[in-house]
Amino acid sequence: MRILVIEDDLKTSDYIVKGFAEMGHVCDVVADGRDALFQATRENYDILIVDRMLPGLDGLSLVKAVRAAKVRTPAIFLTSIGGVDDRVEGLEAGGDDYLLKPFAFSELSARVNALSRRPPSQEQITVLRIADLELDLVKRQVRRGEQPIELQPREFTLLEVLMRSEGRVVTRTMLLERVWNFHFDPKTSVVETHVSRLRAKVDKPFPLQLIHTIRNTGYSLHGPR
Repeated sequence: MRILVIEDDLKTSDYIVKGFAEMGHVCDVVADGRDALFQATRENYDILIVDRMLPGLDGLSLVKAVRAAKVRTPAIFLTSIGGVDDRVEGLEAGGDDYLLKPFAFSELSARVNALSRRPPSQEQITVLRIADLELDLVKRQVRRGEQPIELQPREFTLLEVLMRSEGRVVTRTMLLERVWNFHFDPKTSVVETHVSRLRAKVDKPFPLQLIHTIRNTGYSLHGPR
């Protein structure tokens, strides 16, 4: 899954990201409500985890604006504001669940999994397709044409990030953050090594190359132009 964590407390967001990364999920973190609104309406996410107390735009207004933009991504409020009226207000604003701080990651994970099992709305994307390459986010399966492709969890996540950014350049730094949760450059060839392995499975056996190297910048996945 790809999860947007909207949280201005660094310790809390790091805790959430670490937990979901260990499960093989991708987390993006935004600390400002206005930036989060732009991100949530521009990119495709499977779950939004939203704090109510945010700079720029509070979580309640954020979720209302996301719903007004016709984005149906499930949203969980994760907050210390826990009165009955507050919870009702959050759900009526368009939230799908409400979890109070302090929280156990196991409970947050269970709630995220429960929301992800709901039948997808018409707008929600569960299968990514580019040319003859298909990635099923629910079944965690990849095919190219009629041929199934076996990927390791990290390779699957890497391919998901590239496919979600179809036609756009994804830099090495972006991949380190989204796939490995590195917010610094470890000065290793981990990105290059995994892209090479992914190419060997997704591109090498087929006549059409989809993963392209953008010199001194990063990578781009796209079909024929």
